[in-house]
Amino acid sequence: MRMAAGTNTGLYLVASIIGIGVVAQVLADRFEVPSIIFLIGAGIALGPEGLGLVTRSTFGGALPSIVGLAVAIIVFEGAFHLRLQKFRETPAATTRLVTIGAVIALVGTAVVVRFAFADTSWEFAFLIGALLVATGPTVITPIMEVVPVRDRVEAALETEGIVNDVTAAILAVVVFEVIVTGGSTPAEFLRLFIERLGTGMVIGTVVAVVLYYALQYVDLSPGNAPQNARLLVLAGALVAFAAADFVFSEAGVAAVAVAGIVLGNLDVPYEEDISEFKGDVTLLVLSFVFIALAALLRFEDLLRLGVGGILVVVAVALVIRPALVFISTVGDRFTFGERVFMSFVGPRGIIPASVATLFAVELESEAATLRAEAAELAGGGAEAGTVCTSPPAGATTELCAEAATLASGSTLLVGTVFLVILATVVLEGGPARKIAEFLEVIPMRVIVVGGGQVGRTLADRLEDRGENVVLVEVDEDVVETARNEGHTVHIGDGTDTEVLQAAGADNCRILVAATGDDDANLLIAQLAKSKFEIETVMARANNPGNVEAFEDLGVRTISSAVATAQAMDNAIERPALSQWMGELGRTGDVQEIEITADRMVGRTVQDVGPELPGGVLIALVARDGDTRVPDAEFVLEQGDRITLIGNRDAVREAMRFCHPDE
Repeated sequence: MRMAAGTNTGLYLVASIIGIGVVAQVLADRFEVPSIIFLIGAGIALGPEGLGLVTRSTFGGALPSIVGLAVAIIVFEGAFHLRLQKFRETPAATTRLVTIGAVIALVGTAVVVRFAFADTSWEFAFLIGALLVATGPTVITPIMEVVPVRDRVEAALETEGIVNDVTAAILAVVVFEVIVTGGSTPAEFLRLFIERLGTGMVIGTVVAVVLYYALQYVDLSPGNAPQNARLLVLAGALVAFAAADFVFSEAGVAAVAVAGIVLGNLDVPYEEDISEFKGDVTLLVLSFVFIALAALLRFEDLLRLGVGGILVVVAVALVIRPALVFISTVGDRFTFGERVFMSFVGPRGIIPASVATLFAVELESEAATLRAEAAELAGGGAEAGTVCTSPPAGATTELCAEAATLASGSTLLVGTVFLVILATVVLEGGPARKIAEFLEVIPMRVIVVGGGQVGRTLADRLEDRGENVVLVEVDEDVVETARNEGHTVHIGDGTDTEVLQAAGADNCRILVAATGDDDANLLIAQLAKSKFEIETVMARANNPGNVEAFEDLGVRTISSAVATAQAMDNAIERPALSQWMGELGRTGDVQEIEITADRMVGRTVQDVGPELPGGVLIALVARDGDTRVPDAEFVLEQGDRITLIGNRDAVREAMRFCHPDE
């Protein structure tokens, strides 16, 4: 019985870690903070600094493989959700973040480490700098889930995280090889980097194409096709990682990132099923790996850093990060508040933690090998652990000195990287939402009370154009349906002031009462106007006879019966217009926007028209309560609200042209 219990200790431990990880995710959702804060706390509690249940010997030699496969799943899942159209939100700034910004982070961190720890070498300084370039999807995505910033900010931060995860991992491996093998020329350094990146890109692309072909054209068994598609993609990600890593170490990270980006931007079947499945798997492996790695942290490694460690943290978080963000986003559409927010959202995550831990193990192993060689040279039965305490002269001294350099480098590496991770996760990840609210970078909410078919359809259309929509619904079955469709839902009765406040009514621009009960809609509209002074309040009138009561309160009212009749009339009398209106949000679009761009003020519609992208037309102009169809000579003024009509993507681009800060 004792043997059986001992044999199962590892199983119990793994199950406990996964269970704690799931609880951490639930707590993170409940308190609207990134889950990594709870995961790191759990890891420290389970590690040698806490209960001592997880140590460096717990997983033995399997840890590198476990971490590697987990990183493959995490990076692939993040890359799979990275859409190229999001990249187009701010292509210039995003490109600069992953090039100029990455260089600033690398060189700036290396210089600070070299200055803070005068006895360390430039090689180790650049190794730490390379690892701390990475932010990564494991820390950025949880923050973006609780901080609904504008698309351009989210796109820039998520793209930076994915790309820099790859480049940082490869760059760190190349620097590490230079340290272990004893130096390399710049040309050799560049060759090693390109080999790994190129190998990963080729293998990742090939795997993505094969997966696309299999999903698109191979019969996956119709009765069980979604499940087979999910498993096929998961297996493909792991194969891409293993194949690339077999050719060159750390090329696997590039392979899964490229495979995820390519596959995610192709029109693959069962995409929603694949996304949900990979999201759940990622949460499990992320929980396990973060807790396991945090458990390896030793406080003594942090304390040895002293003032130098604090200097590195301050420089990385408060000097280098803001500098690279402001330089990378100069001349772009980001507001000052958004640039400050991005400066304070640069927590480091799984790539620095995992790679630093693995490097430390290898450095300690190499140092032990050198001490053994020194003991052999010393002769006389000297032991590897004692010969370097007071070594004799000659070759033994050199070996002991090299072993000491590697050992101290290992301590410095782990201590500095984990200190920066802890500080940035706690100080930047935890209060990220409060920082965003203070800087006013969260777009004002649109609250739709009523999660039925009307409310969900409206939410779909609003979210498609970038609005920050929250549904309020009291029925648990409807809540589940809405959440399964990807909507943000606040549970509660929309006629309750406290429920509306908890849903964000204090920061609400538009509120729509869309329940099936006119009395409830009337009360909700009254609360919105009297208690929260919301700018735009709209209500659904299910009974046409109640429209007058709503309008007496100054509430814009849409009668379901009248709207349906108008739609039918349009289909009969104006079929072309009706068909085009039915395509709104997919191919065509109509949007109203305020003119704030100086380049449009004081110019006629005729002059501005050719500069609008894709043949977009100015259909209406609203000024001082008067709305008109403008002629060619109509002069536009600051604050005019214009209605743009045309192709969906062109209309979105024209909106940015007219109102750069939107």
